[in-house]
Parts: sequence; structure tokens; C-alpha cells
Amino acid sequence: MGMTMTEKIMAKHAGRASVSPGENVWVDVDVLMTHDVCGPGTIGIFHEKFGREAKVWDNTRIPIIPDHYIFTADEKCHRNIEILRKFVKEQGIKYFYDPEFVKNEGMPNPYKDPTKTNYKGVCHKALPEEGHCRPGEILLGTDSHTCTAGAFGQFASGVGNTDAAFTMGTGKTWLKVPPTMKFGFRGQIPPYLTAKDLILAVIGQIGVAGATYKTMYFAGDGIASLTLEDRMTLTNMAIEAGGKNGVCDVDEKTLDYVRHRSNLPQWEVFEDDPGATYCYEHEWDLATLEPLVAKPHSPDNKDLARNCADVQLDRAYIGSCTGGKITDMIFAANLLKGHEVKIPTYVVPGSTEVHQDMLTLGLDGEPLRDGDKSVYATLEDAGCHMGAASCAACLGGPEDTFGRLNEPINCISTTNRNFPGRMGHKEAGVYLASPLTVAASALTGRVTDPRDYVSEPIATGQAGVV
Repeated sequence: MGMTMTEKIMAKHAGRASVSPGENVWVDVDVLMTHDVCGPGTIGIFHEKFGREAKVWDNTRIPIIPDHYIFTADEKCHRNIEILRKFVKEQGIKYFYDPEFVKNEGMPNPYKDPTKTNYKGVCHKALPEEGHCRPGEILLGTDSHTCTAGAFGQFASGVGNTDAAFTMGTGKTWLKVPPTMKFGFRGQIPPYLTAKDLILAVIGQIGVAGATYKTMYFAGDGIASLTLEDRMTLTNMAIEAGGKNGVCDVDEKTLDYVRHRSNLPQWEVFEDDPGATYCYEHEWDLATLEPLVAKPHSPDNKDLARNCADVQLDRAYIGSCTGGKITDMIFAANLLKGHEVKIPTYVVPGSTEVHQDMLTLGLDGEPLRDGDKSVYATLEDAGCHMGAASCAACLGGPEDTFGRLNEPINCISTTNRNFPGRMGHKEAGVYLASPLTVAASALTGRVTDPRDYVSEPIATGQAGVV
């Protein structure tokens, strides 16, 4: 019987010829990531179970990426970063992306130049940028959206602090092999859609528990037509349907990026066998899909953007691991060019690299030429509030977090969750949408179908390619 990509990866890492859904197997882990929210807890369990003087299994395979509560005066958040710094020094961790501007005293002054800081921003964007994502590997992280890395043809999944501490000490974990659900998309992505619309269609159909402990495999020529960054949006939100992991096929877009970035020279590409078994299959025609939103307070509460035109908004938010990539920023900037936002609109780059690209790339995703206006300047001219790279308000955070919803207001956002209190105030209403829909809505102050503003394809050039 044929195997799926996920099954093949797990079999390889278990040292077996084959595995089947439902089996429990010990696997060798390639990369373990943690950050400032869960890192201290993981470190505490590691010390408790392995001993205060214990060493990690491999100090070159544990990237530590502070990203969640960085730009805040909260002392507990600063303390967490100090815990990470101490552990990194003790263990000789090779890949630590230190927000060196956090000094344990009040609100940090952020980096002045995104190219001259060790800090990288959101872990799920920094992992591939810094060369930690490769086809055929197993990547675990103490964050539910670690599944983002499945866009690179690997098994990537979030784990709790206890599981992470065990892996930190042994390089292994125990996993149940998930069955695979196949989601096919036909055709080419239309100019008014992004991958956010595709994943909202999927979650809206199967529900937030519809893929519980299953692999979500995104396939078809429609997926091949997406940029690599847009595929990361699909796999990122697999967890919003309960998925164990999300995964896409490896193609030249994937390989070009990994060849340019990887900090290791070799990897293995896997693909589904023709006779692979799926526990669920569904296919969409991209030509028939319309821009979608997920209404409060669940990612599966989908509706057509055009059906929500009477929903008045108080704020728009463009950022996070789902909506803060450079291609997301290019989509939004092209729509906002020459206009002024009607409601407060907060823009947060997903990483310092994205921030730099926003400063140096034009609206076509190519380096600035004479007379061009940068992505950053275009958004700024439209009246957007521009923030530094971080998770910012996506996970709420302390009250001084940039863009946080501190009142019971309505916000349309490119983030990935809209549960009560997710972005701050528990009575705020969050509408999840693509960067195109968020930008269009920012111009009108109500939920707006981006087809009112977008009819031609938006070029993204070399942005996010390698």
C-alpha cells in the first residue's frame, strides 16, 4: 500500500520501511524551536527532569527565537528573555536571535535598522529565513503555528513544554502517525484571492475540529500557482482546524528558497505515492471561490466578504505569521496606493527581513528604481500606523502592545485566530480576512470585497522568492 508524504517522513525518522495511521512511533527530531512565551517553561522542565547541569541533545538544532512580547514595558516579559539568554549562554546554543534592545527597563527602544540587529521577529517567518526549514525533516516547536513550516515539505507541528523538554534532552519524541486529508485546488489563483481565502474555505467547510490530529495536505495546480509565502498561510492555519500538521508538495519554488537559505547542505524530498490512502478528500475550483471572512468568534464562522458589507469596523490590522510576510505587505500596499485609510490601520512586519524588504522593494516586488515608492512608504502615506517586527497584537499581550484591542471594538485582521480576547479585549470582534480584504475594508470602514479595488494580478516579483 502506498504512503503519504507525512507517513514517509515519519517512517524515515523512525528507522522503519513503512508506518500506518494510528501507529505510535519513536522518531528522531531534526529541529526544536522555542520562544519567549514557552521557552522558560520548557527550560524549567528540562532542568527538573534531566538535572540542572544537563546538556541539550544538540546545541546546533535548537533555534530560540524571542518574538511574542518584545515591545512592552512589562517586567515579566523582560524576565522571560533574560531566562532565555542565561540558558543560551550555559548551553552554547548556536542559533539565538536576541532582541538585544530589551534592557529590563521600561518600553524598549526598537532596532533603528532592521539589518543591524540579532532580533528576527516572528519565529514562523524567521525559521525559514534563517535556514532551519528543509524538505523531509521533522521540526517541532513550542507554538501551535509551527505547522507553518509544512509549506516546505516537512513534518512540522507544535508541542507542549513537557514534550519539548524531553526532545531538548534526547532529540527524540513519540508520535502517533496521523491519517491524511487531501484538499485539492484547481486552476490559477485569481488576482482578488490569496491563500487566506483558500484556508478559510477549508476551515469553514470542515470546522475547527474537522482535522483533529490529521495531516492537512494541500495539493493541485492551484497550490502550485501560489507563492511559497502564500503556501505558508495555508499550512499555518492547519491548526485552526485541529490539524496535527499541514503540508504542501515540494517544487522548484521550494527548492530554490531552501538551497539559498538552508544552514545544512542535504535534505530529502518526499511525495505522496499514487496509491496513498486519504481519510477525506475535497476539491475546489479557484475560479468559483470568492473573498471570504471569518466572523467572530471562530475561524470556521465563514461568510462571503460581500455579505458582510453592513459590518462597521473600528480598526484594521495587517501582520502576524499569517499576514505579515512581504507578499502580504505588497498586496495591501498595491490596494492602498493613492488612497487614505478611513479607520486606524496597524501594520506589523512579520520579521526584520520583511521590514527591510518593505523599505527597499517597490510595489512590484522588485528593488526600488528612480521615482519608485517603497512598500513601506506607500502604506505610511495611506495613513497606516507602522510597527516594528513582532507578533504584536496577534496574541493580545500586555496593554501597551502595539495595535492591541483594549476596547470592545470591531477589527478586521490578517491574523489567524479570532477567539474572544485573542487580540486583547474579550468583547472585541475580530474578522479574519486576507490582506487584500483587510486593505479594502480599511478604506471604507466596513467589511469590503477587494474586487471593488482589484481586477488585475498584483506582481510580487522577487519578493519572498529566495
